[in-house]
Amino acid sequence: MARRKYIKSEHAKKLEKEMLTCTNCGFCKSVCPYFEDNQWDPSVARGKVILAYGLVRKEIPADQSVVERLYQCTTCKDCERRCPSNIKVVDIVEAARADLVAAKCTLPAVEKIIDNIKKSKNPYGEMGTVDLGAPVREAEVGYFVGCTGKYRMPEIPKHAISILRKLGVDFTLVEEVCCGSTMQRIGAKEKDVTRLMKANIDAAKKLKIKKMLFTCSGCMRMFKEQYPKHVQVPFEVEHLVQFLAKQDLKLKPLPKRIAYHDPCHLGRHLKIYDEPRKVIQMIPEVKYVELAESKETARCCGGGGGVRATEPQAAQRIASRRVKSASEVADILVTACPFCVSNLRLGNDLIKVDIAIKDIAELVDDLLVA
Repeated sequence: MARRKYIKSEHAKKLEKEMLTCTNCGFCKSVCPYFEDNQWDPSVARGKVILAYGLVRKEIPADQSVVERLYQCTTCKDCERRCPSNIKVVDIVEAARADLVAAKCTLPAVEKIIDNIKKSKNPYGEMGTVDLGAPVREAEVGYFVGCTGKYRMPEIPKHAISILRKLGVDFTLVEEVCCGSTMQRIGAKEKDVTRLMKANIDAAKKLKIKKMLFTCSGCMRMFKEQYPKHVQVPFEVEHLVQFLAKQDLKLKPLPKRIAYHDPCHLGRHLKIYDEPRKVIQMIPEVKYVELAESKETARCCGGGGGVRATEPQAAQRIASRRVKSASEVADILVTACPFCVSNLRLGNDLIKVDIAIKDIAELVDDLLVA
């Protein structure tokens, strides 16, 4: 029989008092995308808090089942919205994951992501470059593409670049590496995440950037929330949709029903709700439809927090439910994150309903009059 391994929990230990405020009320069950998928209590927020506390107190070992449960979280933060005790569940989960990584008690998919980023500076392990058709040069406006946009969904940054050119914006791309969001979510060592931060800030400084635009909500949240804790950010951070909401956009008519999916990073984490809706409603003849679960109560696409890598089938099932709900009221489901677009499309591969899934950069570029 394999020896039971009890780990040192120096990260989660700092949140022990936070864990003790959990009353086990179970309100988090009503909103957890993972619990909706598997109906198993250890997968819900209170279950993960109990597991993290057990690791801290050395009452449970870091066996395979415990590790798997602690990675069954998209870090969507909906449980925190619902929690009457205001427990910082995402912080607890990420701290517990950091302890698991430090103790070398993690999942193969997690190890692969960390190894890929160390070797190739992106979670996909891609060694080559992607030509997006824009230069790297000095400019006041920078565009940070992100790993998913660059290596998996290049059509989205190409649409963003096209928009900026149509609007006459003097901008530059950045010689970027992974923003560190994936590393942060899955528990990688702080020094490895900070190294990525410093590389990106140094690259931006060389170009004298004063404002950095993003199409990836995860990247933007990282720059907005995490970077200032470790490095000085010498420029304004703004999502492309915030930038577009301030422009006088000339858009062609589109007589379609459009619904908007709030990315968790952009919505619950950064509280950016109004600007995407404003941009969509600038389109002549469009009928904007608000989903029943939207803004603060929006359902997660299912892919965040490393779940797409550790349990891709669960991520796909969670996405399929979101897509099915949208398909009942809309012709087009729009979001503002390449990773959400990718996972929602995978969800639709499962159920094959009649709905188009687009990033807002794609939608706007197709309609924008130069």
